Amino acid sequence: MPDVFKFYIKHALIGFLVAGVFVGLLLYFNVANLWHLISTSDIAIMALVVFWALNGLVFGGVQTAVAVMLMAEDRSDDSNGPRGNTPQQVLADGLIPVPQEATTPPR
Repeated sequence: MPDVFKFYIKHALIGFLVAGVFVGLLLYFNVANLWHLISTSDIAIMALVVFWALNGLVFGGVQTAVAVMLMAEDRSDDSNGPRGNTPQQVLADGLIPVPQEATTPPR
């Protein structure tokens, strides 16, 4: 299996684990009366699985995105010149004048 798939699966599973903790805490503290709504429903298991899965998708995506962004190299000590949108000075030494004939517009 390619490393990129291993990377994605690992961080998506971490996100689903965090989502499980998050859903557990929401139910434990009865936020928005969720514990009562789920525990008294006749489809409680399905509601819990869907709630966890949808939160898992969000948390898994965020976890993967954060992991990708943290992979960036720190280039703060490099002195290779400007990067990104840093304005650069344009040197006029290499410009060559091109002669043109003056033309008058037709009347």
